[in-house]
Amino acid sequence: MAGTTSSSASNPISELGSSLKRGLGDIGWEYAELADASNLDRLKCKLCGKLVSGGIYRMKQHIAHIKGNVAPCKKSSDKDKAKCKNAIEEAKSKKKQKSRHEAEVRQEVIFEGDEDNEASQGTRRMPHTLGPMDRFATPIDPDSSLDGSRKMRQQNINDALFKQRTHSVHQYLARWVYEAGIPFHAVDSDSFKRFVEVVGQFGPGYRPPSQYQLREPLLKEEVERTKSLLKKQEEEWALNGCSIMTDAWSDRKRRSIMNLCVNCAEGTTFLSSKEASDEAHTGTYIFEYVDKCIEDVGPQNVVQVVTDNASNNMAAIDLMKLKRPNIFWTSCATHTLNLMLQGIGNQPRFKGVIERAKSFTIYIYAHHKTLALMRKFTKKRDIVRPGVTRFATAFLTLQSLMEKKNELRAMITSDEWNESKHAKSVKGKAAMNIALSASFWNGVSLCLKVFAPLVKVLRLVDGDRKPSMGFVYGELLRAKEEIKMAFKDQETHYRPILDIVDGKARGRLDSPLHLAGYLLNPYYTYANPGLENDNVVMDGFFTCVETFFPDDIQTQSLVTNVELHKYLKKDDGFGRGLAKAGCAQNDDTYNPVLWWNIYGNLVPRLQSMAKRILSLTTSSSGCERNWSAFEEIYTKKRNRLDTTRLNNLVYV
Repeated sequence: MAGTTSSSASNPISELGSSLKRGLGDIGWEYAELADASNLDRLKCKLCGKLVSGGIYRMKQHIAHIKGNVAPCKKSSDKDKAKCKNAIEEAKSKKKQKSRHEAEVRQEVIFEGDEDNEASQGTRRMPHTLGPMDRFATPIDPDSSLDGSRKMRQQNINDALFKQRTHSVHQYLARWVYEAGIPFHAVDSDSFKRFVEVVGQFGPGYRPPSQYQLREPLLKEEVERTKSLLKKQEEEWALNGCSIMTDAWSDRKRRSIMNLCVNCAEGTTFLSSKEASDEAHTGTYIFEYVDKCIEDVGPQNVVQVVTDNASNNMAAIDLMKLKRPNIFWTSCATHTLNLMLQGIGNQPRFKGVIERAKSFTIYIYAHHKTLALMRKFTKKRDIVRPGVTRFATAFLTLQSLMEKKNELRAMITSDEWNESKHAKSVKGKAAMNIALSASFWNGVSLCLKVFAPLVKVLRLVDGDRKPSMGFVYGELLRAKEEIKMAFKDQETHYRPILDIVDGKARGRLDSPLHLAGYLLNPYYTYANPGLENDNVVMDGFFTCVETFFPDDIQTQSLVTNVELHKYLKKDDGFGRGLAKAGCAQNDDTYNPVLWWNIYGNLVPRLQSMAKRILSLTTSSSGCERNWSAFEEIYTKKRNRLDTTRLNNLVYV
């Protein structure tokens, strides 16, 4: 095995061909290999051996029998043809969509006052079109229009005749990007493309705003514009409720900063941030900060407050219950699941495996030679895959190690490894023993089987794909069943794991909102007709009814004894085949809120309650996504900008 590996690794053509892929996963590489190391467009068909010039796109035409540029492959099957043809069509479709989107972005730019011209002329005023005489026009020189000494006419630089002028504009743009330290990906943003378009429509002589204009009037205008864009979210707050999310962290200078955001089914909106370094983060302090936010959003719109499990946050719950008994205070599901993974990872049977994996990866990455050798055998793929938390990183790294098990073992047994000084060192021998240990790989496999179900739930609650309140409790039950299966239902093995899961979830992921969301999600209720007999679930639902309709026993009775009964017994519209089919699969298209919109009209109070609960998030991780933006702005501009302006910058 070592000899074979060494031989293939020493082939420069094979190695370069692999590096060309760079993990892009182009289907054409299933049928092609590099024919000439000095010519990256010269490929050889693996099926018929034909040499093709023109790169991987031409090779896909060869396999798909697309005439015009290359002779068809005589050995490609119908399946091969279809795969390559579909890949070509998909690429063309993406290119058309990108062009269409860019055209739409450019067309969005209209000067104030141009609306009247559009109404009178029936179309937008088009920019000047260049003709043959423009060949002799003055070269593009921004300095000439800045000092006013020369007047320039507006140019349209999309014609091949003016490639040199286009290049000149690119140079000035690139120079600004490099000097100002602008991230390269900024040029792909739609707002930048709109800016370029509007400058082109303005013509020569445009002068950028002053720093004062950017700091004051323009920033205030952008805040108001952003607020107007969020009207849809504010309407959703009033219709189906929202969640207040708060989180605190320390920046690189050890300043304590708190974030407040509001989340609804339409997304997360940043509200404010504040430095709280000189304040004690007591329960009272946090409650007062959150309570002011509730007043700003509207108490009638807020269903819950979501925070992590810190003791000071928990202390604020009692104060919230006294002042606002109809608003729930919920623990962050992302934080809770990370605590579960941490607790399980500290168990002896898993801790040893994780430590050995950590030792192996640290050794590989600690030396240039071992790192280069690993990347050579894994075709430039790293084994360390960072996640959002330390425990997610551990899982992803174990998963990556398992995926590259054969490549890593081949590396350890190769001639290149054996001939290196690392093979003779103590740590090198330890790394080799780990890679060749069957017990280590069995341990990695078991870790993945146990961690994977919980990581799946973690991705659900930490993502923005859809509100997770209606899914957390049900998916956690499913994860526990998968963990049992990983241990082949042997209770002595799985019980310590489930004890950790249950202990961390108790009081955090089994709140009345979580339980009511589970009951009101038809995906689970229709699959489990006996759910009404679960005392824990029903008690959580009753608590929610009493909280949603306080001091209104008549409405509480109607929701519980009449409307809930129709839902659980599948009376009226709930019993239709379409209703059952609409919640049969939990895929990307399934949304329990939309389901209640369609089938819950005969139970309006329960429908309203279900929609408000099922529209809720379960994590405060949305606040964390503002950390980098706020910290960068705060760190760079703290001494020059007041708190209001800092919040405005993050907000827009």
